[in-house]
Amino acid sequence: MAQASGQPVTVLVTATASDPEMAARIAHHQQQRPAHWQTVEACAHLADAIGQYCVAGQTVVVDCLTLWLSQTLFTADAQWAEAVTPVLPAAWQSARRHLLDTVAQVSGTLLLISNEVGLGVVPLGAGTRVFVDEAGRLHQALAGVCDNVVWVAAGLPLAMKGQIPAR
Repeated sequence: MAQASGQPVTVLVTATASDPEMAARIAHHQQQRPAHWQTVEACAHLADAIGQYCVAGQTVVVDCLTLWLSQTLFTADAQWAEAVTPVLPAAWQSARRHLLDTVAQVSGTLLLISNEVGLGVVPLGAGTRVFVDEAGRLHQALAGVCDNVVWVAAGLPLAMKGQIPAR
């Protein structure tokens, strides 16, 4: 979809190479992208980067929201996740609101990539369950402000809202 837009493409990446396996994943993704696409590491300030790069005549790909969510929720001081009754950190709530507000206002073409993590077994651990719940809530909220929502399974796109953009 990004290539089909015919516009300059910027990829906002949210992964960090925290171990050799993730470093290999990142390298694989880098090799798959066209060399002329601009890549920007944007995990810490994703909404700001979307606002900066997703302007008229530009296509921005965010890869990916679930990694951003994980890194935003589970910071170094993520002791909330082990509490008997977890309370989401205020920083997450603020980052989520900022993202939703920014996505609703962009003038360029924005393609958000995320993973559906709520279709499987309910995970052990309160923090992990909160992550799954928050991913679902984030997807629902973003679907509310986006024109098109496309779910891709087995490489096949299914329009959940709107239509499948030209590929």
